[in-house]
Amino acid sequence: MVRIRFAICVICLMLLSSALAESSWSQINQTVEKQENWKQIVTDTSDFELGEAVPYEPGSELKIGKWGTYPSIDGSTVCVPMAMEFARQWLGLGEEDLEGFVNFSTTPNAYDRLTEGKGNPQVTIVSRNLMMEDTHPIDLVLGTAPNADERNAAKAAGMNLVMVPICYDAFIFMVNGDNPVNSLTAEQIRGIYTGTYDEVNGVEPVIDDWAEVGGISGEIQAFQRPHGSGSQTAMEELVMKDTPLITAEENMISGGMSDAVQRIGGYNNGSDAIGYSYLYYVSSLYVEENIKVLAIDGIEPSAKNLRSGAYPYTVCYYAVYEDGNETAARFADWMTSDEGQACIAQAGYISLR
Repeated sequence: MVRIRFAICVICLMLLSSALAESSWSQINQTVEKQENWKQIVTDTSDFELGEAVPYEPGSELKIGKWGTYPSIDGSTVCVPMAMEFARQWLGLGEEDLEGFVNFSTTPNAYDRLTEGKGNPQVTIVSRNLMMEDTHPIDLVLGTAPNADERNAAKAAGMNLVMVPICYDAFIFMVNGDNPVNSLTAEQIRGIYTGTYDEVNGVEPVIDDWAEVGGISGEIQAFQRPHGSGSQTAMEELVMKDTPLITAEENMISGGMSDAVQRIGGYNNGSDAIGYSYLYYVSSLYVEENIKVLAIDGIEPSAKNLRSGAYPYTVCYYAVYEDGNETAARFADWMTSDEGQACIAQAGYISLR
């Protein structure tokens, strides 16, 4: 019996280790756990429950978990703590189980799974000896809005995506703490990230020196993210709109959000660097002391300015699902209820109300 239990733990831990290496957890450097003043907000946990588990094989204590009325969720890195809070509230999961259960694959992968009808293959609840079934398609994506490619892919697959806003955040621009610039205008940002053609030098940024925007003279090192990432979608559609982004050199594209923060905060030319991310991410999930968040048009990304819409790059996180998925629709309705919004606020997000 002891050997069987040991084998079960080893299998679950191997799955957990593999999941962490390939998931949003590799982009987080902070401990994500419930606050000291945490409270149970959901009063009746019968609405969303996991189904009855079945043995992995005859005689095995390792079980395959069924999703039941609780949705299978994937999503953006910035929504990991939110999903953890939902699992605490509805399923009573302890902190030791949450990293394995909330196995988000980051924005583009999550939308690929949703569109292609794929499941999440590495969700575990180690303390219960459970591996969640991976044949159950993703019900729900929590995160940033899908980009044009992802919307088109869903349409091509015959899917009508429902997008329900569930909370606010700020799409922010960040610089090294040694940079004296504290605010940029929307026009200046577009100037930094778009170019004009020069017969001698080719395409050059419209604004390429910090002295042009009130800083100390030095070439602006403007980092971008890969196409398809949540932050790149916001940059293309929210910030640049109809203005094309200048093509970035490969070494100026940060593969993960953590890479962008590291390179701006600790880059050897960091005082000349600029990049973009989400306020919740840089303040709660991947913290670098030498990062400064800029005001835009003199407006800070405060909760008040996000709820009022005064901050120009206010964004929402969404619950996204295929129209007709009743489990996802019910869960999205709950997230926008007073109880759901209280849970989202308890996880540290800016609730809709």
